[in-house]
Amino acid sequence: MTATVQRVLRADCGSCAALCCVAPAFARSVDFAFDKPPGIACRHLAAESFACTVHDRLDGLGMRGCVTYDCFGAGQRVTSETYAGRDWRNHPEIAAGQLRALGVVRDLHEMLWLLDEARSRPASAPLRDALDDAYDATDRLAGGAPDDLDVLDVDLHRATVAPLLHRASALARAGTDGPDHHRADLAGRDLRGADLRGADLRGAVLVGASLVDADLRLADLLGADLRGADITGTDLSTALHLTAFQVGGARGDAATRLPPRLARPARWEVR
Repeated sequence: MTATVQRVLRADCGSCAALCCVAPAFARSVDFAFDKPPGIACRHLAAESFACTVHDRLDGLGMRGCVTYDCFGAGQRVTSETYAGRDWRNHPEIAAGQLRALGVVRDLHEMLWLLDEARSRPASAPLRDALDDAYDATDRLAGGAPDDLDVLDVDLHRATVAPLLHRASALARAGTDGPDHHRADLAGRDLRGADLRGADLRGAVLVGASLVDADLRLADLLGADLRGADITGTDLSTALHLTAFQVGGARGDAATRLPPRLARPARWEVR
């Protein structure tokens, strides 16, 4: 087992070259007010800097997707490490590669987040060495040279990590006898007050669902789509594989209980 480097897996926009404002494409929808093709800077990005000119008004301008986006710290790593401080604006020759790298490293950093959460749970003790090794292998891939990142098969690596996360989840949920909603379509479903303790909600679609006052302790939410879900008063305090990206896309309040490692989105306070 190699020595594990603890990564910062939260966005530090001040150390990034606004890669998320350029690389992704988005379409006009409830999350975005206009269309933007991939590789083109958002119209709200300052011309002479990497600052968003409407950062304090994104929700009001219909740019909820920007508010909820989370790069898991990939943006600053690609800017400062992969490309050693060079950026797409001042070095246009690296633009295409740098923007592609964001998506690759973001996916790998999301895996790092999930692996780090899994190995922090006491129930995962029998898998600790395997989780550490998977974390280190993922971190090495994320630290690859631009050419290596360009040809990396992220899905292939994810396929090696997923079974390990599932085993860690099974250990954490042992004895809970929660319902199986793996990949279930629960969009718009009324689940107010539901007992979902220990539920398998991996890959479940919960878009617009009402989970008000529901109990999701030890529920596995790996890859669950919570966009627009109402989680006011919901107990997610020990939910498994929950990310800031998922929480940011849902609607919660001061009574929503989150795992300690997740911050309460500021936008919840101004609903």
